Amino acid sequence: MAEHDGNTDVVLVADRSWDGMADQPTGHTEVLIRGTRVAELGPQVDRRQAKVSELGDRLLLPGFIDCHIHTTLDPAHLLGAFVSDPATVIALHALPVLRDLLDRGFTTIRDLATFTTEPITLYLRDAVAAGFVSGPRMIVAPHLISARGAHGDFSSLLAPEFRREIGVLADGPAAVLRAVREEIRAGADWIKFGATGGFGTPTDDPGQATYSQDEMDALVAGARDLGVPATPHAYGDEGVARAVRAGVRSIEHGNLASKETLLLMQQRGVFLVPTQFMVIDALDHLEDDTYWQGKDPAEREKFDRYADQLRESARNVAASDVHVAFGTDAGMFPHRENWREFPTMVEAGIAPLRALRAATSVAADLLNRFDLGRLQPGATADLIALPGDPFDDIEATRQVDFVMQAGTIHRPAG
Repeated sequence: MAEHDGNTDVVLVADRSWDGMADQPTGHTEVLIRGTRVAELGPQVDRRQAKVSELGDRLLLPGFIDCHIHTTLDPAHLLGAFVSDPATVIALHALPVLRDLLDRGFTTIRDLATFTTEPITLYLRDAVAAGFVSGPRMIVAPHLISARGAHGDFSSLLAPEFRREIGVLADGPAAVLRAVREEIRAGADWIKFGATGGFGTPTDDPGQATYSQDEMDALVAGARDLGVPATPHAYGDEGVARAVRAGVRSIEHGNLASKETLLLMQQRGVFLVPTQFMVIDALDHLEDDTYWQGKDPAEREKFDRYADQLRESARNVAASDVHVAFGTDAGMFPHRENWREFPTMVEAGIAPLRALRAATSVAADLLNRFDLGRLQPGATADLIALPGDPFDDIEATRQVDFVMQAGTIHRPAG
């Protein structure tokens, strides 16, 4: 439960702080929180009429942002849940996931698709915003718009005699435009679509581009006309390049993108959300039969086939100047493990500073929420604290033990 209601001024006092942008942390910091915003910060602020929270030898920094997550997915029951479970059951299972994410310092998330007919992540978003449910601020793409037979088409889970399609499926420019408008009518903050196949689905391949350039152009332009940004699930280089040319705001995954396509992204200001933990973890366990138990053998085969390209692309991302934003694809693996994206990024050659910015100020820039991801006057008071030094040991990011969201202390220190 929240420690206070946000109506009283609060002063946070920490031995160290980082503002989400600077090259390194600063020393002793006091932060005055008024309402939902940071009012003042510095070595000393006015403590009169304020409740003081001493954080001691912790690093105070902006709340983390996960730009690619699936709160309604359970990795133990990935493909079957949205065929067999009612939407209400799936939504109820998401409630402890949301609470745990906030406990661990993720104060904002972008949920990129549920796979139920009902847009239940929109309902969860609104419940969190209204205070009915405890969890991160949610920014939502309700569904994945997919070509038939591509990454978002799960119709093959049912026997043919049921004569039913599963997924938001659209082929051709007119049909994808209609799907975009229906998603926005439902309340979508973002539009997500499948630009390529994937690893975890049986009927497509991650290297295949599954929408034509004309289809992507119509989809992205239709969303842009209504003021909503678009982003694709995209692994293969051609699918990534088509999406960039269509004008997407970000690329999700992009783990087979070439140096040339990464440069095109950089030139056009397109963000990359590389979700590297899920990929590298699979590659590191290719010879571990236990790891692959219960999974489609085709998934293991695809990771094995693309292993060298996946590792090379991760190195190319680290060497590039593309805007990297933090995202995990949690839900495809246990949500409690999403912090592992930080050390995976660093092991791939991304500097700890860049990884931390990816989860704070750069993520906020991607989301066009410039009030988030920063510790500065006027910013929304989403703040976390942790012992240790993530600039020296990135695994300190798993140790968050203080969380404030919009000026209210969700998790007191200690």
